[in-house]
Amino acid sequence: MRIAVLVAAASAPIVVGATGAVAQIAGFFADPAAGREVAERLCSNCHAVGPNAQSARGDVPPFGTIARLPDQTPERLAGKIIIPHPSMPNVQLTIDEIRNIVAYILSLKEGN
Repeated sequence: MRIAVLVAAASAPIVVGATGAVAQIAGFFADPAAGREVAERLCSNCHAVGPNAQSARGDVPPFGTIARLPDQTPERLAGKIIIPHPSMPNVQLTIDEIRNIVAYILSLKEGN
């Protein structure tokens, strides 16, 4: 039950502005630029964080690819961060950091 609440809190409906500069999540503002900073610091060893970059590891999808998956949702992204896949390190993030990373990844959906 706690995990479901965390996913809901971190990923409640996200609206990314046309410029990708501001995202609103359940009445809270998320900062895609701050999300990119956290992603570059914590995720870039495996994932390509930039919009058109290639991942360092061939078996790890770039964030742009993850953003453009047909069934991608904020909830799925937050869930993958909160309950990491086996090869992903267990990094403790705040709800705001998760919101910011999710907002950043979703800002890549259109290749921005």
